[in-house]
Amino acid sequence: MDKKFVSQSTKIYDSIVCHTQDDNIEFWYARDVMPLLGYTRWENFSNAITRAMNSCKTSGVSTDDHFREVTKMITIGNGGQRSIQDYALTRYACYLIAQNGDPKKPEIAFAQGYFAVQTRKQEIIEDRISFIERTEVRGRLKESEKRLSQNIYQRGVDDKGFGRIRSKGDAALFGGYTTQQMKDRLNVKDSRPLADFLPTLTIAAKNLATEMTNYNVEEKDLQGENPITDEHVQNNKTIRRMLASRGISPENLPPSEDIKKLERRVKKHEKKIASESGRLPSVDKLAKD
Repeated sequence: MDKKFVSQSTKIYDSIVCHTQDDNIEFWYARDVMPLLGYTRWENFSNAITRAMNSCKTSGVSTDDHFREVTKMITIGNGGQRSIQDYALTRYACYLIAQNGDPKKPEIAFAQGYFAVQTRKQEIIEDRISFIERTEVRGRLKESEKRLSQNIYQRGVDDKGFGRIRSKGDAALFGGYTTQQMKDRLNVKDSRPLADFLPTLTIAAKNLATEMTNYNVEEKDLQGENPITDEHVQNNKTIRRMLASRGISPENLPPSEDIKKLERRVKKHEKKIASESGRLPSVDKLAKD
């Protein structure tokens, strides 16, 4: 994610944070957060809040500690005032709302990173966003490879054939290194998927090549292992040429941390967010900065 976008977004969220009178607990008003997450209608955002509250209950955390319904007065056209519904939201509540969004949208991915960390230094937020982007693109690769497996199975190729097709595709992408050779090169155990140790860029490259293969297998109705292998190899070669034109050799990129290990660490941290966020007091002790 662009560093400038992260810096600007951090300043915006920091500018709307509020603190409780007695305990100095951070909270945000839902109507202030709503447009930053890309919502334009309160009805839609209210539904997102309800989903987040359900997630909170499922986790065994009291919603009253993190979601506090409040009434806000606004000025209307004739100079009068009317009350509207709003919510005071702790960091944990905001995090849950962001988690219900689409991380492919930069504003959602940023919010997931911003509300996940207590010390909101830009480099810490950037690290969290990098993890979100990597897991999101890894998920897309899993889906595209699952689709390819189904496609080729319907066209007379078994599981071993799928493994051969994928390995030859990898060899085309990694300058001659097969899947097993790349595992050896990056010290990946035979039992683990290579993609779990690849950087985001390489995972995205593999996914694009696989999506291209899926499209042409279906569009051209390719049958049998050899035609599908040729298609997959050509697509990976195309992606490799594109990367090479920008001075990138995927086989020379350093491995990333085991994505499963990262996921376990993040899940462990997520359990702490609720307690770190504190508990909202009664409405009369909420104070806007």
